[in-house]
Amino acid sequence: RPERDRRVLVVLDTGRTSAGRIGDVPRLDAALDATLLLAALASRAGDRVDLLAVDRTVRATVEGAHRTDVLARITDATATLEPALVETDGRRLVTEVLRHSRRRSLVVLFTTLDATALREGLLPHLGSLVSRHTVLLASVADPRLEELARGRGDVAEVYGAAAAERARTERAQVAAELRRHGVEVVDAPLAAFAPAVADAYLALKSAGRL
Repeated sequence: RPERDRRVLVVLDTGRTSAGRIGDVPRLDAALDATLLLAALASRAGDRVDLLAVDRTVRATVEGAHRTDVLARITDATATLEPALVETDGRRLVTEVLRHSRRRSLVVLFTTLDATALREGLLPHLGSLVSRHTVLLASVADPRLEELARGRGDVAEVYGAAAAERARTERAQVAAELRRHGVEVVDAPLAAFAPAVADAYLALKSAGRL
């Protein structure tokens, strides 16, 4: 039987990449929807849920919320949250996570699988995080890459397809690199994103990895 009273820390990357849109939905909005589903599920399962939103500075926090009011606390804390058009400071993000989570936790980081942003921001500081916590990185996949990669109608579409294929390859490579560092990765399209994050939490919980 899965243990109760585990800790889940949701981390929202509110930097530049969170402003990107998947269809008509900003990445940050998709992350917030998944956060609320995850918080509802984890609190119902008897786990504690905290929240941290950060880019170059801390934008919002929720700590110590009771399971009966955690959804309201998260909703209030993120109601006015907007993407900041700055590059997220990976060192600051990891430092804040370690400061907020002194006991072992599941850290669910909502960010993007943008290779440049991760390699220059988070990856250099990842070791200290995965050595102390279970880390799950969740990113919304952009279906436009799949569409562009199939384009063969004219020269412009062929160039677009090549660029999309390169982006998909880089995304897969950075996901593999994260997994080698011990990070669980969720890379799912918008319609399946929140359930995929919830399923990953349940799988880790049932495996006793929280």
